[in-house]
Amino acid sequence: MVGIQRLGVFGGAFDPPHLAHVALVEAAIVQLQLQQVRVLPTGDAWHKPRQLSDAVNRVAMTRLAFANLPPVVVDEREICRSGPSYTVDTLHELQAEYPKAQLFLLIGDDQRRSLPSWHQIGEIGRIAIICAAGRDVVVRAWNEESGTAPTSQPLSNTLQARIRTLDMPLMPHSATDIRMLAATEQALTGLVPPAVERYIHEHHLYRPH
Repeated sequence: MVGIQRLGVFGGAFDPPHLAHVALVEAAIVQLQLQQVRVLPTGDAWHKPRQLSDAVNRVAMTRLAFANLPPVVVDEREICRSGPSYTVDTLHELQAEYPKAQLFLLIGDDQRRSLPSWHQIGEIGRIAIICAAGRDVVVRAWNEESGTAPTSQPLSNTLQARIRTLDMPLMPHSATDIRMLAATEQALTGLVPPAVERYIHEHHLYRPH
């Protein structure tokens, strides 16, 4: 789609992808009138305190999770990139590929709180409009979802002006909780898309070795 004018960008570990991820993208497509959303599983998660699951499984689950959203393209560039993978690099690449498109960076509320610590956040704000899920009163899962701590460092007024809030219901899903349930072969109904739940159980993911 060379003529894309409004392009969403949504990155994450997706370990596993859950219903809050899908809801965020659905809300963004409608509210921002996005023609396409690039969903990017994280490559070298330098900022995360734990080792991510195998990229093959995370990509496969991500494809299943977003299969019913035609505007979504699962983009593996960060998986294929060697060394630390930064959001700003991905945005620069997409800007070069779609020079006429406005980029919208989709993030969860947990990530909103850590924005001041992001690598080249000023450049990110220059390239893309940052669109965050509605402010979440549940903050317990911030550390494993975003891999970075909330910070009291203020954002610049210019960057604040580039942040929009997506209107969506509170969904305090935690990938950590989902992995713990999967480890004991418990049902994941209402937490992940059905196809992702089947994949997790069929491939015995997150079970103790």
